[in-house]
Amino acid sequence: MTTITEPAVYEIHIEGYLDRRRVRQFGGMTATRLPDGVTALVGPVADQAALHGLIGRIRDLGAPLLLVRRISRRGPDVRSEDCPQDQKGLTD
Repeated sequence: MTTITEPAVYEIHIEGYLDRRRVRQFGGMTATRLPDGVTALVGPVADQAALHGLIGRIRDLGAPLLLVRRISRRGPDVRSEDCPQDQKGLTD
């Protein structure tokens, strides 16, 4: 069972595209512009408090939050293969 103090890798979708400056506000997360007008952020999150901080930044941007999903627990067993290939790197 995962606790609220354990790190994990999360996938977060928000409506609209973020520019590179705004993506930097989500340090450690990779961003991809999906074809349906959605930005996908994927990366490690230290704990539930940090996750709430990320969600607060999204709220402050005024961007609608569409999805928050834990992909896997963070640790030695988390590899780059745990993040979908189509969500690596920010595209222009």
